[in-house]
Amino acid sequence: MPVSEAKRGAMHDAGAVDALCGALGYAFRDRSLAALALAHPSHAHEVDGSRGNERLEFLGDAVLDLAIARRLYDLHPDWTEGKLTRARAALVNKQMLAARSRALGLDALVQLGRTEQRTAGHEKDSVLANCFEAVMGAVYLDGGVEAADALVERCFAAALRENVAPRDAKTAFQEWAHAELQSTPTYLLVHDSGVDDDDMRFRVEVRIGGAPWGTGVGRTKRAAERAAAQVALERCLGGGT
Repeated sequence: MPVSEAKRGAMHDAGAVDALCGALGYAFRDRSLAALALAHPSHAHEVDGSRGNERLEFLGDAVLDLAIARRLYDLHPDWTEGKLTRARAALVNKQMLAARSRALGLDALVQLGRTEQRTAGHEKDSVLANCFEAVMGAVYLDGGVEAADALVERCFAAALRENVAPRDAKTAFQEWAHAELQSTPTYLLVHDSGVDDDDMRFRVEVRIGGAPWGTGVGRTKRAAERAAAQVALERCLGGGT
């Protein structure tokens, strides 16, 4: 591991590393990896000018994708490629990973810079999802494929074994709206930047009976609609109004 990363890990509170090991049920041999996984870039930049857990996040994203894909492949031999792809996408997304992160208590362990602290960064799905991926990358580097697979099994066991591929957000939200409100959601394009390679080119709002339920952005209108539906779905399942 690069010297700068090792130093970053050494600066971390040992208590947080102990807590992470307890939450994961895994004892890191290289504790600096665990510490690095908890170092959000905003914190690391203030401490030593480094980028914190970004590299581990990159690695963990790939490890997680492969581990989930392999388990779905083994557990559901009758599923088509499309069904496997939809299931993986439903399991490995920002909202789901943030939920796993909270379940492990990473929201209390992630180290944030002053700005992120002021804006409640420990509550942000993006921060928590990235931290989960970084932890996955750290576990993989420290314990190899077996350790990473064990963490995936612990965090995703029930969802992986469902005999129906998870539905996409638009379908799930529409079904909820039909059942609870006897209404069908509509999607309104509220902004188009006109830039083809803009990941946030389209902004879409999903509405029920004229009332807004969620807004999403994406490179395509379809992606923006899915993002808006995901926001709305979280709101309705969480009891929001």
